[in-house]
This record gives sequence, C-alpha cells and structure tokens, in this order.
Amino acid sequence: MKSNVRARIGGWLWSKGRLRLRTYDSTPPAASVRAAILGPMAETTTLHAQAVSILRTLVGREDAEFHEGQFEAIEALVTDGRRALVVQRTGWGKSAVYFVASLLLRSRGAGPTLIVSPLLALMRDQVAAAARAGVRAAAINSANQTDWEEVSAQLAANQVDVLLVSPERLNNPSFREKQLPELIRRTGLLVIDEAHCISDWGHDFRPDYRRLRDLIETMPQGVPVLATTATANARVVKDVEEQLGAGGTDVFTLRGKLARDSLRLGVLRLPSPRSRLAWLLTHLEALPGSGIIYTLTVSAAEDTARLLRENGHRVLAYTGRTDPADRESAEAALKNNEVKALVATSALGMGFDKPDLGFVVHVGAPSSPVAYYQQVGRAGRGMPNADVLLLPGAEDRDIWAYFATASMPAEDKAQRVLEELAMGEVLSTPALEARVNLRRSPLELLLKVLDVDGAVQKVTGGWRGTGMPWTYDRERYSRIAKARVIEQKSMLDYENSSNCRMEFLATALDDPAAAPCGRCDNCAGHWYSDEVAHDASENAQQALSRVGTALEPRGQWPSGMDKLGLPVKGRIGAGQSISTGRALARLTDLGWGTRLRELLADGAPDQPLDPGAAKACVQVLAEWTWDVRPVAVVSVPSRRRPQVIKSLAEGLAQVGRIPYLGALQVPGEWPTGQAGGNSAFRLASVWDRFAVPDDGRAWFAANPGPVLLVDDLADSRWTITVAGKALRDAGAQDVLPFVLALKA
Repeated sequence: MKSNVRARIGGWLWSKGRLRLRTYDSTPPAASVRAAILGPMAETTTLHAQAVSILRTLVGREDAEFHEGQFEAIEALVTDGRRALVVQRTGWGKSAVYFVASLLLRSRGAGPTLIVSPLLALMRDQVAAAARAGVRAAAINSANQTDWEEVSAQLAANQVDVLLVSPERLNNPSFREKQLPELIRRTGLLVIDEAHCISDWGHDFRPDYRRLRDLIETMPQGVPVLATTATANARVVKDVEEQLGAGGTDVFTLRGKLARDSLRLGVLRLPSPRSRLAWLLTHLEALPGSGIIYTLTVSAAEDTARLLRENGHRVLAYTGRTDPADRESAEAALKNNEVKALVATSALGMGFDKPDLGFVVHVGAPSSPVAYYQQVGRAGRGMPNADVLLLPGAEDRDIWAYFATASMPAEDKAQRVLEELAMGEVLSTPALEARVNLRRSPLELLLKVLDVDGAVQKVTGGWRGTGMPWTYDRERYSRIAKARVIEQKSMLDYENSSNCRMEFLATALDDPAAAPCGRCDNCAGHWYSDEVAHDASENAQQALSRVGTALEPRGQWPSGMDKLGLPVKGRIGAGQSISTGRALARLTDLGWGTRLRELLADGAPDQPLDPGAAKACVQVLAEWTWDVRPVAVVSVPSRRRPQVIKSLAEGLAQVGRIPYLGALQVPGEWPTGQAGGNSAFRLASVWDRFAVPDDGRAWFAANPGPVLLVDDLADSRWTITVAGKALRDAGAQDVLPFVLALKA
C-alpha cells in the first residue's frame, strides 16, 4: 500500500502506512470481532502469525501488517513477560500494542489487563476503542464509583479483558484494601499510560503516579508491565526505566521518532492581547477543519470563547471550571465537527483523541517545549496536514511563575501537617484546613506527596500519620525548580528560534532522529497572515474594554472554626450575609486584568485612582441593576492602599449622589490576612477586626437601606464578608460589595 493512501477500516485508521486504533461507526459489533479474533488461535503456530491474525481481523484487511516497533513490543510482553517502556509520538498506535497483547495473553489463559490511565476523557476513548476492537473493557474512576459492584461481578465471571483505573483510585481506602489485592493476583498485564507522569521531571508530574513503583513491585513474578508515553526526554526515560526496573529487573525500551510529519508549525508575534484576539476573529474560519485554541488561564479561555461566539463563531470553553457533563458534551461536539473549536486550558490535554483535528492555536505559550509538544500533538493524527500556531504574550512569564511556585510543597506546612497527624487521630482534609494554614488544593497535593513518601496514609474518614520518619527533600525540590526555569528559557528560545521548529521540539525530547521538517515557518516561510481586519480589531477592543464581573458572596463558614476559637459554623445567617457584588475585572482577565495587576502589584505606589479606571468603575456601577438603591458608601480600611480605596469610594459616592460615610474602624489589631492560606485561617485573621462607630449605627437607623462597601481586591472574600457582617450587625439592611479586582 502506498504511504499516502488513507482508509477507514472498522475501528482502525490506515494512514501513511501506519495502523492506528480509532473509533468509527462502521466498526463491527464487539462480540463478532472477538469471536473472529480468538477463534483462530489454536490453528496458528507462531506469535507473529497470531498477532497478525488479530490485526487483520480487527481492521478487516488481509494485507495489514504491523509497522516498525509494534510487534517487537507485543513480543516482549507476551513471550518474554518483560517490563517495557514505549516512547512513541502521539498517534503512533501505543493502544494497539496493549490491546493486541491483552487478547494474546487472554487466549493463553492470563487474567485481565489493568491499565492505569490519568484522565476521564482518555478512559472514555480507550473504553470505546476497546469495545469496537472486540476487547471487553470497563473503567473505574471518580465519575462511576457506584459501578464497582457490577464491574467486580464481571471480573469474577471472567468477562473483562481490560480494566482501566485512575491512579487516585489506587489509593482509595476501600478499593486498596478490598479489591486491589485480588485484582493484582489475577492481572495478566499491567499498563501505565502517560507514564511521564511518574517522573518528577515529566511536564505533567502527578504525586499519585509515584505510588505505581510500589504497585509494580507487588505484581506477581512474570506478569509483564508496559509503560507508554509520547512526551519523554532522556531524563524522563531514565527515571521511568529506573522505576519500572525496581529490584534489578531489565527494562525493554522502544523509542521511536517523535517528530510529527503532519504538523506545520509557526510562531506569530503580535503586540497586544487585543491584536491576538483580533487575529483569531479574522482568521479562525480559514483554519483547516476544527481544532483547539489553548489559553493559559481559565478566565482567558472563557473571555476568548465569549468574544468568538458573540462574533458568530461556533466555539465552546473547556476548562477546569467546566462541569464534567459539559466537558463530555464539548468533547463530543468537537469530535463531531459541530463546533469550529474548543477554547481550552490544559484541562483538555492527554487522552483527547480526534484523528482529523485540523489545527491547534495557542494564545499564550505553555511553560516548556515538552508541554507544548504534548498539546500540539492533538492535531494531525489521522490526516496528512494540520496547522499549529503559537501567539505568545508578554504576560506568559508571570503566569508560568505563578503556577511553578503554587505546585511546590512548603517545608513548614508539611511539618505542621505531620504534627497534627502524629497524635494518632484520623483527620479529614477540611479538619486539617482548620489546623494548617494551607488552601484545599495545595493541602491535598501535599497530603498526596506525604502519602507516597509513606509519612501519612489515606484511610476511611480522612488521613492518619504512619509514624515513619520523613525529611523534606530540599535538594530534590531545588533541582526541580531549577529545571522548570531552564524549561521556561527553552520555550522562549523556541519562540525566537530561526531554525526548524519541529527539529527544536524533537531535540527538546532528546529524539536522536531530530531533523529539519521542511514545513514550518522557518523552513518554508510564513504560511499564515499577520493581517487583522479593522472590524475585528474594534470588536476585540470592545471585548477587552468590557467591565464588570460578579462577586459571589460567601454562603458558609469554614469547617472547624471552633478549633481557632471562632463561634461560627454552617451557613452564614441571613441577617449577617452580604449580597452578590461587582468587581471591575479579574486579575487574570485579558482586558482590564493587565492594568489591575500593575495597579495592585506589590510595590506599586498608593495614589488616587487614575481617571480611566475610575470611569470604568462608574460604568460597572451604572450597569448594576439592584432592587433597592444604596443609601451610602463605606470603605474597608487599608494600610497598603488607603488612597486607592478612598478615591474609589469617594468617586462612586459623588457620581451616585449618596454620602460617603468613611472607612470602617479598626478598634484593635489590624487584620493580618495576606495572600495565600486557607479559608479557616483567612477568616480568623480578620474576625472582629472591623467596627462601625456609634454615630454610624444611628445613621443606619435613620436611613434604612443597602450600603455599598468598597475595597481594592477580593481574594478569599473573607475580608469583605466580615466587614459586611459588621455593617449588618450595626443595622445596615443589606451590603453590596464593590471591589476593583477579583483574584481569580
């Protein structure tokens, strides 16, 4: 067959001489495929003949053959029972290796294959592909925990060939203690998908993946283990090999060419967020097929999607804030070409499989070439040509720095957690929040790290200490932090390089076959236009000038406040709560976010609000529809930005023709709340720190109505909540909060 021939056959795609498992409606029913596959096993004599027989039955072609490397990996698993690492580019057909190997092992009486898979989207695709290939697959993850009883019964009846589980599920106390031991005893093949997550050096490291080393060591003697990834440089490969080979076992590594021949790479530098959005408005429909537009933050994804939709483009936002059901429907809409693009954060990454994805555009650059390669690898898997374009921004480095520091566990917090759990008490995560000043997400990440290190253990009801000694690995975290800085510099080098872009990415992955592609903008010249339509520029400017976002009130006090001496719990009472307020913008917004980050940055001068920002705040106020007009303006006291807040409060009062009553009093110590920390400690740091003077109480009694409460920044929202409570306690009928910026 010629290399440029493409055909859709059953659940597989034959493209450019390569065979790749796909999901198409023409696939034969799973039962008939399975019967056709397993029936000839007794008649064939060699493993290669058996594997080819399976392959040809699956794809419905008598001339189908494995391409280089696939059968070698299958042979290492089935014949030799080896531990293998397969590093191959996206779309190479790694899933075909473990599905064919699973059926071969099952035909020899082996138990089901256990696949550890990191993402729900990836599991959905793998289960669907397996079913179409005649492989009986089931999945257990956070979305279907109630199905375990049914899956367990199917396993007991030998009706499951492949079971997919998330790495987090492996540490679920009930699953770990009741189901996992029997599952390990019966497993015929262990597969670790997206294995770069095992490594500290992987671009998407996850603590739960580190426990897989222990899982490998518990596998019965002779059970083959397969680790697969498309994004591993030499350092990650070595790290994964060491973990696969724990105990001195030899590891078979199969590494292929990582460059993607179908991708046409380019970098287009534009001067501002406005020009980048205008470029999308001008050129989106000209991009081939349907694709993905990546952004670095949730706000950027939502704002970009809204702008594109308002201008007639069929797009949907896809972020970590998107409801799981909406994520699944958005994935389906893109796969069915019902939308032009998903505007996504990295939440849409590993595992999303659309063979005819025509383009990937990045509005802002990921923090490393390896992460960038992983995301652009979504495109062009089953088609000869796909376009990939990076639109870098000046704000990229600030965003990289934020996420890099947010992911590092702090030594003092780790020791505090261990002290609390050393008492022998089982504590839930919310209970620990009331004792350790750490937000929920970093606290959960820290607990996972301590769990993997053996210092704590997840049990029914929460967490407990193990009593094992634990030392903060400062040297390790320092090495990782330095590596992240090097990766960021490498990403900037990619943006500025005049050499082949695909060769650059392949080299970053230590691909020995790295070579010029002849297709990218540096090899063949710019294939994209930098022109921006005038109306698109105006529309982008209007979108970036848009002001006003909702400030949702806190509805519930944090758990465990009695541990910090505060007599509150449950819902915030109706007589002490505040109403939904407004902010000029989020700090992460594409438009006003940039200006507000400058205005509220550490070290920025405290001075009256500039006329442009003041005018924008007045516009937010004018567009705010309230049931009852506020009768007064009050501000939150500030030691860092008193002029900023006072000028904003006075300006709003003047425009609204209502009195400004001044700032709340601080009768004792000033609030100590700072950025970071969890809700319990943030609340404790501002509790009872604000007061309304006696003449204010008298004023509220004589002038009933809502009060407009003004502050500069809402992060945890506990300052505005406690200040609002003070006003409500003093007689204000309602409190309407107004802030310059929301943290996120």
